[in-house]
Amino acid sequence: MRELTIGLENTETYTVEGGGTAPHLSVPVLATPTMIGMIEHCCMMITQPFMDEQEVTVGAHVCVSHQAPTYVGETYTVRAVLTEINGRRLTFEIEAVNERGPISRGTHQRGVVDFSKFG
Repeated sequence: MRELTIGLENTETYTVEGGGTAPHLSVPVLATPTMIGMIEHCCMMITQPFMDEQEVTVGAHVCVSHQAPTYVGETYTVRAVLTEINGRRLTFEIEAVNERGPISRGTHQRGVVDFSKFG
């Protein structure tokens, strides 16, 4: 792993599509697992340029809210900031918003692993 710096950030915008909705609800809205996947992707994109050839980051812990709906066809934006580096464990603060305001806040941790050891 090349040197990461506290404060690195990334912003990604996503559109809610039918496959990323909560099927048990009568109104098609962004599903929490889909939102978490996009949060993880946003954080991973911060780290990717700093990984050595055989390294990758993997999700290790997620602690986020899901406080408001985002409907099919609407966009939401995830912003992630690297706030802590503890060896190979990286912590990010995240916020997700749609056009009406915040939909998620919290933290996400990723671990740096050597994927050549996956087997």
